[in-house]
Amino acid sequence: MRDVTTAQPLDVQPTPLALLLLGREADPRSERGVECPGDLPAPSDPDLVARARAAKEKLGDKVFVLGHHYQRDEVIEFADVTGDSFKLARDAAARPDAEYIVFCGVHFMAESADILTSDAQQVVLPDLAAGCSMADMATAEQVAECWDVLAEAGVAEATVPVSYMNSSADIKAFTGKHGGTICTSSNAQRALEWAFGEGEKVLFLPDQHLGRNTAVRDMGMSLDDCVVYNPHKPNGGLTVEELRAAKMILWRGHCSVHGRFSLESVRDVRERIPGVNVLVHPECKHEVVAAADYVGSTEYIIKALEAAPAGSKWAIGTELNLVRRLANRFAGEGKEIVFLDKTVCFCSTMNRIDLPHLVWALESLVAGKVVNRIEVDRETEQFAKLALERMLALP
Repeated sequence: MRDVTTAQPLDVQPTPLALLLLGREADPRSERGVECPGDLPAPSDPDLVARARAAKEKLGDKVFVLGHHYQRDEVIEFADVTGDSFKLARDAAARPDAEYIVFCGVHFMAESADILTSDAQQVVLPDLAAGCSMADMATAEQVAECWDVLAEAGVAEATVPVSYMNSSADIKAFTGKHGGTICTSSNAQRALEWAFGEGEKVLFLPDQHLGRNTAVRDMGMSLDDCVVYNPHKPNGGLTVEELRAAKMILWRGHCSVHGRFSLESVRDVRERIPGVNVLVHPECKHEVVAAADYVGSTEYIIKALEAAPAGSKWAIGTELNLVRRLANRFAGEGKEIVFLDKTVCFCSTMNRIDLPHLVWALESLVAGKVVNRIEVDRETEQFAKLALERMLALP
């Protein structure tokens, strides 16, 4: 038996990547531009691109591929349209002749597409594990319990639920049942204005930051008008008095990517890049939004950079796939576009949709087999659609 007391240490030096993963090293290349130490590996099968093209060509008009802005470039290449979650769901509904809708996004987006498309159309999500951490932060059971808490406090009848598009079909259905509406990051203010015309309070689900930023930054409320309901605490961690005094009851949820941007990130990029314009998504924390120069949805970010003058400098606070794509797109116009944070990179759930999964889904359809179909049950669809239609009717 080996004497472990006298064993000599192995002469093995950790690689830079190992040290980085252990949190014991930094990669200076990640601190500028849009480079990332966690770059996605190339597809293992060099024939995947050709296979995707062949499958898509065989399917022809029978398939309609949707690609969210946060998807990998290798997936976006095969998208018929790109956009944010709601735009893509509407685009799917506008293509009633497409038998198959392949949604390259996350689960709640595919659900919304199924709700808005006809029964004859089948929605496919290439990887069922492509969820959304924010949407998962509010379950139907938790929200039902929250409503009971509001009822016990005597404020439920005066409260209108407003749910962000980034929510499950169950939460959208809850919203529809209780007289509320859905919103996107671009029409959240209109949705809240409508809601306050219907009631005295708003229960905003599931992203606290979008709700707070819209209420305080865009509508002139104070931070004191907002309380945060924590589903993991008794009564949401709130007293009856706090619930009665609040105008905005914010669900304790957030985006795992946008929630990581910090005030330090904003200060650091201003020091490193004099004259930089800081443009962030409203899912960012309130202090980050307050320190930014511009705030807007994904579509707003794209349009702002399209209109930006040559030679301008931008630090963008949103998902890295999109930021890198925009940096490459506008490099020829002399626009310097960098990622706001030094370390946060890709949305891990969005990136589960990769080329191998897309090829598998398309080739399965060619073979006559529908895989990973997303179906919303009739009752849920009915009430979720009602909430979505209220949003579509907003002035």
